[in-house]
Amino acid sequence: MKIGALRETADGESRVALTPDSARHLQKLGHECLVEAGAGEKAGITDEAYAEAGVTVLADAKAVTKASDLLVKVRGPEADELERMREGQTLISFFWPGQNPELLEQAKRKGVTVVAMDMVPRISRAQKMDALSSMANLAGYRAVIEAANNFGRFFTGQVTAAGKIPPARVLVVGAGVAGLAAIGASISLGAITYAFDVRPEVAEQIESMGAEFVFLDFEPAQDGSATGGYAAPSSPEFHAKQLAKFRELAPQVDIVITTALIPGRPAPKLWTEDMVRAMKRGSVVVDLAAERGGNCDLTVPDERIVTDNGVTIIGYTDFPSRMAAQASSLYSNNIRHMLSDLTPQKDGVIVHDMEDDVIRGSTVAHKGEITWPPPPPKVRAIAAAKPREKPKELTAEERRAQEAAAFKAQTRNQVALLTTGGVLLLLAGYFAPASFMSHFIVFVLACFVGFQVIWNVSHSLHTPLMAITNAISSIIILGALLQIGSGSWLVIVLAALSVLMAGVNIFGGFLVTRRMLAMFQKS
Repeated sequence: MKIGALRETADGESRVALTPDSARHLQKLGHECLVEAGAGEKAGITDEAYAEAGVTVLADAKAVTKASDLLVKVRGPEADELERMREGQTLISFFWPGQNPELLEQAKRKGVTVVAMDMVPRISRAQKMDALSSMANLAGYRAVIEAANNFGRFFTGQVTAAGKIPPARVLVVGAGVAGLAAIGASISLGAITYAFDVRPEVAEQIESMGAEFVFLDFEPAQDGSATGGYAAPSSPEFHAKQLAKFRELAPQVDIVITTALIPGRPAPKLWTEDMVRAMKRGSVVVDLAAERGGNCDLTVPDERIVTDNGVTIIGYTDFPSRMAAQASSLYSNNIRHMLSDLTPQKDGVIVHDMEDDVIRGSTVAHKGEITWPPPPPKVRAIAAAKPREKPKELTAEERRAQEAAAFKAQTRNQVALLTTGGVLLLLAGYFAPASFMSHFIVFVLACFVGFQVIWNVSHSLHTPLMAITNAISSIIILGALLQIGSGSWLVIVLAALSVLMAGVNIFGGFLVTRRMLAMFQKS
């Protein structure tokens, strides 16, 4: 199968869908790779680098389209690019079928199979093909870099001879993939970082990264989680409470990064004009939802503006493209994994299995039919666990009776054990010599005491306590040392082995205990 990569024609688009590294992987799957001349220039990839990787470089898009069985792109195709394709060809790119019904109809009419990278289902098996997450990760990181470039001072606080510099305060609205990437970059630069999300389970993730989660005092509590890994639209009451909290925070924060966006829907307005007016001069707002109208009222798509009160609002829509080399590498890997699933035998033959959840979910047009929207993934449901019965609370009398019964049972067991042990010792003493019995009694007592010490330890303490117990119980090394002076070579060998094993027990026990205790220390 011949796979061709076209040069992106959209304004400001610097990414490319095929890199030399991904081409080498595709060649191992039995495919032949083609690329349009100059396709990787903006991403720092020369035609010579493609040629060294065994990729055939063709003069223009028409030549690549004509020679290829499957085309890969970043942006969705233009109408003329789709028109050049022939029946039976396959296109893999971002497509946004919900926003491009005309292109979808054109693909149907041409008999072109379209695999939309923006439609990859968000299930565990498809994570390696999730191009939306790959690009969102880059966008979140780049948003912090753009904010730092437009912010007038350090992110981290400093105390210098010239004076004290307070740390910047950053608010990240939305803690999806882009939001978490922005949080990580902001914290690594030393800023005091706050984050908000309507999904309550995200709070733990935010706090684990070192940021502070912004809680709302709202009843009834709303769970903003929805299927597909996105947040559900908020209720009007919750939205009003959310805006009130943001108005409270607006005068305190220096940088706001908004990431709230669900693909295919207009961006919710979360940072209003009055919040911008309340921000300090020199503050920065980076709106990652600018392509769908923006989370900020004043955002202008693809532009950077400065308000009358000195707040910079950045509405760029090409954040991943501003890191073209890294973005191309990640996106081409997503496509490579998709093609790996489409080539199950690794023989260069594409098998478009519409029974596969990932392939079916990503395919929006196939064999002259529109296959979008896809059916829900056939995810095996997990049986609901039966609710556990709550333990019955005992009265004081019942509790005392239970403790008395347990004490009596333990006493009977111990008496029976001691009686049985005593009888066995008497029998052994009747037949064994006195020299043997002196050692045997010490051995039995040691076993009994060790058994009682270990057996009565709570299970939750076994891991750390067993290590130190092993070390202490290795006092048996003294007996081994005393026997090394014996005249029998067999006793000497056994004693030496005992010293070795007990030594390992001693040093290993204390070492393991030290490492376990270190896990609970901050220093």
